Amino acid sequence: MPGRCRGGRGHSPVRSGTTRFGGTQPVSVGHSPVRSDTARFGRTRPGRSHSPVRLDTARSVRTARFGWHSPVGPTQPGSPPLLGCRDIRDVSGVQYLGSGYTKAVYKAVLNRTLAVALKAVDFGGHDIAHCVRQFSALGDCYRLAAYKIVKEMILLQRLRHANVLQLYGYCYQDSNDIPDTLTTITELGSPLEMIQLLQTSWEDRFRICLSLVRLLHYLAHSPLGSVTLLDFRPRQFVIVDGELKVTDLDDASIEESSCTSNSDCFMEFPARNFTLPCSVEGRCQSMNEKRNLYNAYRFFFTYLLPHSAPSSLRPLLDKIVNATGELHWGIDETAAQLERVLDLYKSGAYLQNTTRISSTYRRVPEAFIPDENYRCWPSYHHKGCLLSVFDVNEAIEICDSYSQCKAFVLTNQTTWTGRQLVFFKTASNHIVPDPGKITYVKVTD
Repeated sequence: MPGRCRGGRGHSPVRSGTTRFGGTQPVSVGHSPVRSDTARFGRTRPGRSHSPVRLDTARSVRTARFGWHSPVGPTQPGSPPLLGCRDIRDVSGVQYLGSGYTKAVYKAVLNRTLAVALKAVDFGGHDIAHCVRQFSALGDCYRLAAYKIVKEMILLQRLRHANVLQLYGYCYQDSNDIPDTLTTITELGSPLEMIQLLQTSWEDRFRICLSLVRLLHYLAHSPLGSVTLLDFRPRQFVIVDGELKVTDLDDASIEESSCTSNSDCFMEFPARNFTLPCSVEGRCQSMNEKRNLYNAYRFFFTYLLPHSAPSSLRPLLDKIVNATGELHWGIDETAAQLERVLDLYKSGAYLQNTTRISSTYRRVPEAFIPDENYRCWPSYHHKGCLLSVFDVNEAIEICDSYSQCKAFVLTNQTTWTGRQLVFFKTASNHIVPDPGKITYVKVTD
């Protein structure tokens, strides 16, 4: 049936579900709710349930036969207005990205310029299918599933942070014979692939961990209180311009578990268990924060932080990994220590003062060596050895450490920390003019 706009801006929106985007596909992108595998993400002792984020979601979804009064408040002063139905009327390049228990996610291009992600209830998903089999009421089953999208939309709007996916807008429309189906419009990110991340430079992997810690620090002190991510795993995050951002918030919670004794504050993980103190107020102290932090340790820090890091930073990085793995630190101390690593790395203070005799290099300004490549790992270039350095002295030290390195080229490109990218070469037989680069050739006897 034709789509009818019921919220947002404009008319004739893109229809959600299976009408406009087509049938769903059996691909999972990890949106399964926490109830399916609670132990994987840290659970409390049975009987001490974790309440979901309440906010005003319940009141929103009860409005006049699900009449969808907007649960999202006005945009902040100076920020662009939320996108709506009119903006997704003529989308192009619609591409199915995946689905989980509740939601289907699509990539689309608005106005032929802005790539966005569109989220809607997956009519072929587990939650809808299970509910319809049990109750034979598609409309009511949709409203139950849509609660999670409404909740996530509210959280994306309330939790404004550089490492929270940006909400661009939303649209209510008629689809699949159901009035007022909801499509949210968000920032588009790239899936977080851990295997690919392990093949990137330490600097980029450190950025992912730093992004995550900054996010968790914000969640621990958010305007809503301490927020925990119950469904915490790499699939719940995306990468946008090198920064890690959380994209799934429908299983977030702001309730600290209630308790009468320390034994009630029991956190169970596959490899470790922890018991936290029970406060005089009858709440498990910092359980939300500690759950997030330990999940960050086991899913991210152990794989991404120490591997191929500068040798002088390894002791501090090992200390960070060990302290979070034992929950000796909270998020404040963890964030402070990672910021310290960043400062040491950006300032060059991590470089060790050595008295080792270095080779002599001849400086050739405005010159480049187009060939003579060799491979090193990790490298920013898959066919050559392209690394970041703090200064020329570090480049000389790196070149001297490779027996095949006979020259290097300082480029005019920098990384996110401001470090300069350098090509390392096996020879200097063919040097060409290039005003943006400086070549250094090893002088041989």
